[in-house]
Amino acid sequence: MTNPDLPSQAAKVPELTSRIISVRELLLDPALAIPPYQRPYKWTGRNINQLFSDVAVHKDKSSYRLGTIVFHQYREPQGKERKDIVDGQQRTISLLLAARALIKRNEEKKLDRKDLRGQLGELEERMVDPSFESKISKINIHNNYLEIFRIVSRSDFTEEHIDFLLNKCQVVTVALNDVSEAFQFFDSQNARGRDLEPHDLLKAYHLREFSAGDEPLKAKTVARWENSDTGELAALFAEYLYRIRNWSRGASARYFGKNDAGLFKGVNIETIASYPYVEQLRIAHHYVDHYNRQYERKIDGGSMGFPFHLDQMIINGRRFFEMTSHYQEKVERIRDEYRSERGLGGNTTLDGYAGRILHTINTYPARTRTGDCYVRAIFDCLLIYYIDKFGHAEISRAIEKIFIWAYSLRLKMEVVQLASMDNHVLENNLFKQIKEATRPTDFINLSLPVLSGMKSTKTEEIEALFRAMKYYE
Repeated sequence: MTNPDLPSQAAKVPELTSRIISVRELLLDPALAIPPYQRPYKWTGRNINQLFSDVAVHKDKSSYRLGTIVFHQYREPQGKERKDIVDGQQRTISLLLAARALIKRNEEKKLDRKDLRGQLGELEERMVDPSFESKISKINIHNNYLEIFRIVSRSDFTEEHIDFLLNKCQVVTVALNDVSEAFQFFDSQNARGRDLEPHDLLKAYHLREFSAGDEPLKAKTVARWENSDTGELAALFAEYLYRIRNWSRGASARYFGKNDAGLFKGVNIETIASYPYVEQLRIAHHYVDHYNRQYERKIDGGSMGFPFHLDQMIINGRRFFEMTSHYQEKVERIRDEYRSERGLGGNTTLDGYAGRILHTINTYPARTRTGDCYVRAIFDCLLIYYIDKFGHAEISRAIEKIFIWAYSLRLKMEVVQLASMDNHVLENNLFKQIKEATRPTDFINLSLPVLSGMKSTKTEEIEALFRAMKYYE
């Protein structure tokens, strides 16, 4: 079916061209256009602040890539060249707004550098000024322009930052002369039209964050990631790491999307200032490396892993990939141990009701229903979080406490949905209790309510355990 909004292919330019250009070159292109079929501009202040935060962090580099922009390139009937943005609209509009804000800043107080004044003057004269019909676009453009102007007007946003943004920040442009080919290319780059997975964005971000000294270790460090099934990585982040990190700080954790990727971005040990809160990370980072490099390791064959914790500040670059591998192994090991009921921690012996709990939740007939899977997800995440902090100390008591807390949701509700799971965690948040605990008993001794008068269906085995444990009357 032909889309009347799409231009004809009367005169074609070369089939595919790819270039790396500066932000200034991009914005000076008179053929740049945003076609009417593009979705509304939806970047928020959060995206804007992340962009300028990246500029501040990487301003000492010789260049910095901001991503890829895909064009449908053609000539209009009048012979004028046009480049419709197929992918990269959000980023391009934000850069146009940044240039407008810099021009306004220069008008209010002239820059010292003559070259930058000239570049901004050229942009003001030649830069495209697209129009927008969408109310959403207009609101976000207005709000983001004000946010950008606040940022670039601060004294800490120097002329060095302006030069870096305009001349050293780069984009990869891909231009195709056939609109269907342009969209096919966009689809192939974005998982057949869907957004890139958040973990893919994190991979790209942390690869850029590798320090120069860690470059020789890049291939080995990222090997586990590259050899992992993308679905398994997506599940690790969405079902475990994202939920545990968010719930432990009292935040909702329903869907893990690309806007949540910032939860797994932290500090670059090599570039972050010497803030007091960073020192313990810096000490651990360098000590572990120093220990593993000593010649004694060639004799005893030992090695020290970094002491990762699920709720810690992320260390960008190499440590992020090491952390991901660490929790791939740890989550898989814990899950296999308690789902196969061998007992947690190899030689750990379960007592009390712990063994019966594991057997029940692993075997009761209704365990595969959607709502029961949500309840099991709460149980799994909290158990992993407990073990990550306290190991297998008092593990039987911990399993009992976690079971009562998680599965009370199953007995209280006939239908458990994703929102039910999230609300249940936040209303009586045992993740925060573990986070604040200094010893296992601080968690184990917590009081939980006794249930009564529930009319559960298909959960007789769960109810029987609650009765045996005196949490149901």
